[in-house]
Amino acid sequence: MTEPDLPSPPWRHGTARRPRAARPPLSRDQIVEAGLRIVAAEGVEAASMRRVAAEFGTGPSSLYAHVANRDELLDLMFDRACAGIEVPEPDPVRWPEQVKQMVRESYTRLMAYRDLARAALATVPIGPNALRITEATMAVLLAGGIPPKIAGWAVDRIFLYLVAEVYESSLRQASIEATGKDPEQYFAHWVEQLASYYESLPPQHFPHLHRHARDMTGGDGDERFLFGLDLLVDGLARYAQTPAKRSTSTA
Repeated sequence: MTEPDLPSPPWRHGTARRPRAARPPLSRDQIVEAGLRIVAAEGVEAASMRRVAAEFGTGPSSLYAHVANRDELLDLMFDRACAGIEVPEPDPVRWPEQVKQMVRESYTRLMAYRDLARAALATVPIGPNALRITEATMAVLLAGGIPPKIAGWAVDRIFLYLVAEVYESSLRQASIEATGKDPEQYFAHWVEQLASYYESLPPQHFPHLHRHARDMTGGDGDERFLFGLDLLVDGLARYAQTPAKRSTSTA
């Protein structure tokens, strides 16, 4: 006999609880991806443990089963941002272009995540994607005849240049967005003001700033980044050893 569906007694109204639907279990990947979405839209400061947890309708404590703290989460997010960057088969002839290509691609990917690069300053990224890129860069430099110590230092300096450039760009982007103005027009106006200021300086005291103001302020952020990258990588060529020198130094 089927049990009748009885109404709840009036004295229980407001006290009976409906069973809560079980939330699907979280994973580290889901947490990292949610953090990246927040950073891409609002920046690193917005990506608190509480805010990331809110993306799943839960509290911060539910994240700690997967990440130790916010610092670890930022490390994981940075490493995920580096995923998919192509690494080449080392070519002793094309090594400068191979290094530049990896850095250019890294720059493009990190720029999509505002100031996430800040998480990589004053630390050494050791996630699987970061290690893969570091290993590939070392391999390319060594194949080009760069001595191991110089290659190791070069990887450090190039990486520092990359993350510092992306971080500075994110700060500039945030400042422009805060004005509510069109970014391109605002930046062009700011550069024009700077150039005009240099030109207004007394030439007897600042002859070069006065005369070359337009050269100094020309070019956008991407052009200047690529220029700096050329300086770094092309400067390494002076350290490249011929096969004969390499065999002698490693004998």
